[in-house]
Amino acid sequence: MIPMVNLKAQYAEIKDEVERGLAETIENCAFILGPNVQAFEQETAEYLGVKHAIGVASGTDALHLALIAEGIGAGDEVITTAFTFIATAEAIKYVGAIPVFVDIDPRTFNIAPEAIEKAITSKTKAVMPVHLFGQPADMTEIEQICEQYNLKLIEDCCQSFGASINGKQTGAIGHAAGFSFFPSKNLGAFGDGGLVTTNSDETAAKIKQLRNHGSDVRYYHDVIGYNSRLDEMQAVILRPKLKRIDQYNQARRHVAHLYSELMADLPLITPYEDNLGEHVYHQYTVLSDRRDAILVALQERQIACAIYYPVPLHQQNVFKDECAGLSLPVTESVSSHCFSLPICPFLEDDAVREIVAVIRSV
Repeated sequence: MIPMVNLKAQYAEIKDEVERGLAETIENCAFILGPNVQAFEQETAEYLGVKHAIGVASGTDALHLALIAEGIGAGDEVITTAFTFIATAEAIKYVGAIPVFVDIDPRTFNIAPEAIEKAITSKTKAVMPVHLFGQPADMTEIEQICEQYNLKLIEDCCQSFGASINGKQTGAIGHAAGFSFFPSKNLGAFGDGGLVTTNSDETAAKIKQLRNHGSDVRYYHDVIGYNSRLDEMQAVILRPKLKRIDQYNQARRHVAHLYSELMADLPLITPYEDNLGEHVYHQYTVLSDRRDAILVALQERQIACAIYYPVPLHQQNVFKDECAGLSLPVTESVSSHCFSLPICPFLEDDAVREIVAVIRSV
């Protein structure tokens, strides 16, 4: 079988470092906000080029706490994309705000800046672009819109660790950003984990307080907070992966470019890249009118494949009442034609050729 992501091969490469670090952590019994979390936060902040990086329990929590820290609350509108995982919209709902879904760019699948501007009302307080599948959103345009209308800009970087645009890392552009370390991510833990980044001292202080039961000093609580701390053992696992993240992302780009080269003559649409940003290919996602037939053929050959995302958020049952009558034609078209192929740093060229041969046969 060819899996979507080969975590076993990755573990074999970092096994000694991980097991040594875990043994030291168990020996020292420093399990909560210990030295590895602190070191990982510092190393990540340096890598991303931000002032603060604060570890939390998940990517969803990262977005949730970032919204709270930036003052987004009940009745506020947050403009975002419907073509994303539900955690983006969940975080907005958690704070009592209203997700306002707008359409996407047909090339990048990211939120369309012109759609953002059309959706702004007196209740709009923030924009949350998603750097989907590792492709940076058009942050130049989005940043200008947010500045013009005095809106908070909160980046959803859960799929884009290591991606950059105009020389800046995703997560270093907005007022705050959230990252996920779900195991299959480009930088993945062995369980859940997340990170908030910001250049604001005030926002960072709020996040640190919120993640730890609203406390700056043990047993003294100033606000109602959350239990959302990055686990020390996950930090042990993430640190050796962080050292290799550029190597891993470059290997993903090699796989993606080989796919695109081998499928250039086929009647399907391969991922778009421009010269402004660096795509890190969390997913390699294709559009085709023959999607269902291709997926059947791949599955018959035990080649993993997936649809991200078959039902856009504005059509999900949980949002059907508040989004009644909302039409997002590009989003809906992409959802009905998209599928993703295996991609990871350890996918061999021969496996890529085998996958493309199956697609070509269809």
